[in-house]
Amino acid sequence: MFENTSKCEDCLYYEYDDEYGFYVCDMDLDEDETAQFIGGRFQNCPYYRPGDEYTIVRKQI
Repeated sequence: MFENTSKCEDCLYYEYDDEYGFYVCDMDLDEDETAQFIGGRFQNCPYYRPGDEYTIVRKQI
């Protein structure tokens, strides 16, 4: 899980992690994907799922 500030902010998998104290991607990325994500080059994420506030809240319940 790593922090990223692109269009992840409206992704269903972008969740707040109490342990880290910031938002992270909750998908299991492989080594190459993780390197791209950390480097900020993960713009066309194959796991991206749009989620509005209501979708995200329903998932957490």
